[in-house]
Amino acid sequence: MDDLQQRIAGSFAAQGLMATLGARLALVGEGEVHIALPFSAALSQQHGYMHAGAVTSIVDSACGYAALTVAPPGSEVVTAEFKTNFMRPAIGERFVAVGKVHSSGRLLTVCSGEVRAFTGPGPDYKVVALMQATIVNVQR
Repeated sequence: MDDLQQRIAGSFAAQGLMATLGARLALVGEGEVHIALPFSAALSQQHGYMHAGAVTSIVDSACGYAALTVAPPGSEVVTAEFKTNFMRPAIGERFVAVGKVHSSGRLLTVCSGEVRAFTGPGPDYKVVALMQATIVNVQR
């Protein structure tokens, strides 16, 4: 595992919320991070869909970790702002949040994210949520 992956994996492992949700890192690349989450009735809302809070949490983290992959050495990141659009009910057996960096500066990084819902073992998915996020670099 290279330094970038170790940095992201170490930070991800320290997040209590991701562990509570049952989320895991699925991909770490420069400017892009994927976080996987299996469906759980414990994370559902009253209609049986994955709750918007769980969906938002994984895509916020995917965007934040994507930003961390391009942050200056010695920096950490925090979310300053995000906007989420829910495209359809979050129905699926598993979900993958994809965070991507679009612009990275000294202090701010702008990312987009999407949450993909998968049903069955195949590669087909439906996008259930889109996010735009502004991430701030902070010194440790």
